[in-house]
Amino acid sequence: MEEKSGSLIEWLVPLGFIVCAGWVTWHLPAFTLDWNPPTDQSQFDKLSALFKRNDVSPNMGGLFGGFADIFDWLALIGIPALMILGVMTVRRAAMEFESWKPLDRVAVFIGRVTMMLIVLLCCVMLYEVFMRYVLSAATLWANELSLWLAGFIFLCAGLYAMQQRSHIRIFLLYDVCPRWLQHVFDTISTLLIVTFAFFLVYGGYGEAFDKFYRWETFGTAFDPPIPATIKPMVLLVVSLVAIQAIINLISDWNKVPETHSAADDIDEHELEMLRRQVANDNKKD
Repeated sequence: MEEKSGSLIEWLVPLGFIVCAGWVTWHLPAFTLDWNPPTDQSQFDKLSALFKRNDVSPNMGGLFGGFADIFDWLALIGIPALMILGVMTVRRAAMEFESWKPLDRVAVFIGRVTMMLIVLLCCVMLYEVFMRYVLSAATLWANELSLWLAGFIFLCAGLYAMQQRSHIRIFLLYDVCPRWLQHVFDTISTLLIVTFAFFLVYGGYGEAFDKFYRWETFGTAFDPPIPATIKPMVLLVVSLVAIQAIINLISDWNKVPETHSAADDIDEHELEMLRRQVANDNKKD
């Protein structure tokens, strides 16, 4: 079983992934205009004007005569490259669930990305507090960016929680049942998750695609594309959660039955550190 190595690459790769994904997300209209431009001229002009307004590198010029420039393409290539590198280099921490199949590594890497997003969210909030209350120069973008990051954190954390089996479960009836009946319960719960994901995607795909294709923005001074990105992200993550639930069912099928108690919530690693601290304090006394 792999343990957390603590190497710097385990944090630099998720950070690089966030940078590439953030760049591509901010410049996605360029790829839409290049690959599948709107047939309606007014919609094309609107999307083009929106991209030109938000383009971080406006003087670069698009490759192949399009809108996406070299930085956009490099960031797009960097997303799968860093995803593969991250999945290969991620290590299981001591307190994490002992399941380490290839698809589990994907969820754990997304968990690492989520952790880095939390750090970035805190930095944005601290920056806004400093600018607002120390320099009396509040920003126009910090609040919306915080909401945007928090949305991605909330969604990605759900996938990580499913892989770690850390979602809310009630074991009162489950623990007293024979193993074959536990399998029935596990199968039913997985089917419910998959059914929910299917109908959510089936019912929400049209609206999500429309918001994404029109690149609907938040309508504020900063005007981030929160509706255009969060709506499709909900469908994507819920689908991944359903797939992870199936993986969990298969992985845990032959697992030895467990008996759950309140002691399960105690972190043995932290408990051992507390014992050592108490022992050191007693020696000093």
